[in-house]
Amino acid sequence: MKKIVLIICTTLSLNLSAQNVVSLQADKGSEIINKNIYGHFAEHLGHCIYGGLYVGDNNTKIPNKEGIRLDVLDALKKLKVPVLRWPGGCFADTYHWKDGIGPKDKRPSMLNVWWGNVKEDNSFGTNEFLNMCEMLGAEPYLSGNVGSGTPQELSDWVKYTIHPNGSSPMPDLRQQNGRANPWHVKYWGIGNEAWGCGGNMKPEYYANIYRQYATFMTNGDPKEKIFRIASGASDADYNWTEVLMRDIPHNMLDAVGVHHYSVIEWGKKGPATNFTEEEYYTTMQRALQMEELVSRHSAVMDKYDPKKRVAMAVDEWGGWYDVEPGTNGAFLYQQNTMRDAMIAGTTLNIFNNHCDRVKMANLAQIVNVLQAVILTNDEKIILTPTYHVMEMYNIHQDATMLPISVTSNDYKMGKEKLKAISASASKDKSGVTHISLVNIDANKEQEVSVNINGANYTAVSGRILTSDKIQNYNSFENPNKVKPTTFTGASLNGSALKIKLPPYSVVVLELK
Repeated sequence: MKKIVLIICTTLSLNLSAQNVVSLQADKGSEIINKNIYGHFAEHLGHCIYGGLYVGDNNTKIPNKEGIRLDVLDALKKLKVPVLRWPGGCFADTYHWKDGIGPKDKRPSMLNVWWGNVKEDNSFGTNEFLNMCEMLGAEPYLSGNVGSGTPQELSDWVKYTIHPNGSSPMPDLRQQNGRANPWHVKYWGIGNEAWGCGGNMKPEYYANIYRQYATFMTNGDPKEKIFRIASGASDADYNWTEVLMRDIPHNMLDAVGVHHYSVIEWGKKGPATNFTEEEYYTTMQRALQMEELVSRHSAVMDKYDPKKRVAMAVDEWGGWYDVEPGTNGAFLYQQNTMRDAMIAGTTLNIFNNHCDRVKMANLAQIVNVLQAVILTNDEKIILTPTYHVMEMYNIHQDATMLPISVTSNDYKMGKEKLKAISASASKDKSGVTHISLVNIDANKEQEVSVNINGANYTAVSGRILTSDKIQNYNSFENPNKVKPTTFTGASLNGSALKIKLPPYSVVVLELK
């Protein structure tokens, strides 16, 4: 007689959530994170220049050197600002540089037609900007006027700034205006947003114009190479990049730009501070699109430049909202919250991880405009959450990027979802490893496991930027509401690193 044994199996429903896992290849780094990824942008727009960076030679109320605000200068030095783009933006293609040199009482004024039709007295011009860059220790990036200028005008600007004394009338003019020796100006933009405010050009036409202008930009010193940056695409206009890479000889093209703003909707941008979680989520969707944009523009560039000789310069990026109530709508003055810290942290992680192609990026803008790192009000200044992220992340500048992969939980909004965790890592010249992590989830703490390959660390420390509300910001009444603090949520056990990231937080870890 046969026995029949019946085995009944029951499946237990285990409420296990997915895990956040980061894999770090600590011994595989080869690409350098160019410090210029941490660049900035200053336009003649609102109070970015006047009242922000510059208060005039005769201002006795606000401490300054040659009109440059010393409090702003000191704060920017702590960011290690590597490169600063000027004078625009849309303003660049209406700006004629010779109006901004010589005795200030004899400089002609102009109407800023792009930003409020305000009168510009041109008291802040080429000499003031380049001298300020020297004070700051930042390299200047000059945007040339292609939209309403001429090749001669741009050629003269190059000669005025970098050619040696006695070589042409332009260096003589520089000496007459009080500058004996040339400045160091490596980075030159040939127009700005040529597809829009820079002339509404088609890519084929702009490529030809670029070739013309670039031809007449000559080195004053053969050892001083000019780095020429083409006016690049808006967002996902991959055809623009294709045409430029195809039609411009690469021996006269050093970088192609890309512009992308994290905007909820161009006709209805939403408030900078009193936003809903739905508005926050949409903003982060737009910010995280940067990954796709950089990847797909890079793929187009790889087709024509597989050795990656031509760089990508994301020379305008950041969050864009409605202006603060009661302010001039054309001045683009907005507050800066923990949402902006999320934009900054995730975007910089994307740039770090694509440093094989992205060699420069310029946050828009440096003071009092859009996603500014500093806001001013007469003699007062505040440092924004974005400032603190840029300061925390500056340890990545010129460090070796370490390959990192991220498996992340989802941050969900209705039927949509985003990856909650973003990360990048590098090793500096002294051998110290840094990992920057962001949790964009507006509600949940995220536990992260980091698997370390190729290195043995014995100590971990770090800093965190977070707050009790994602809408929190620093005000002139409460300037330190959001600031970095010591992070204690990481534990190291051999090659395993465990981290607890609060909702909407940015953490930078140091591993030794």
